Amino acid sequence: MKKKSKTDWARVKAIKDKEIDYSDIPQLDKEFFKKAILWPGTKKQITLRLDPDVIDFFKKQGRGYQTTINTVLRKYVEAHSH
Repeated sequence: MKKKSKTDWARVKAIKDKEIDYSDIPQLDKEFFKKAILWPGTKKQITLRLDPDVIDFFKKQGRGYQTTINTVLRKYVEAHSH
């Protein structure tokens, strides 16, 4: 990181588990896990040839354009998997 963290890490490390307040965290019931998405695993690096206008479109969206392309492809796969 370029900026120094403002977190008091010594204080965080000194907190014991029993001192942590979990009251604002909702219970995870069976319904939560029914809706959970199974993570597909580690991403694989590949070479992919795309049309220049497609690349330009996604690059114009800003940082993270490759992640956005992955998300679009994932939605396509999900839509066509049923």
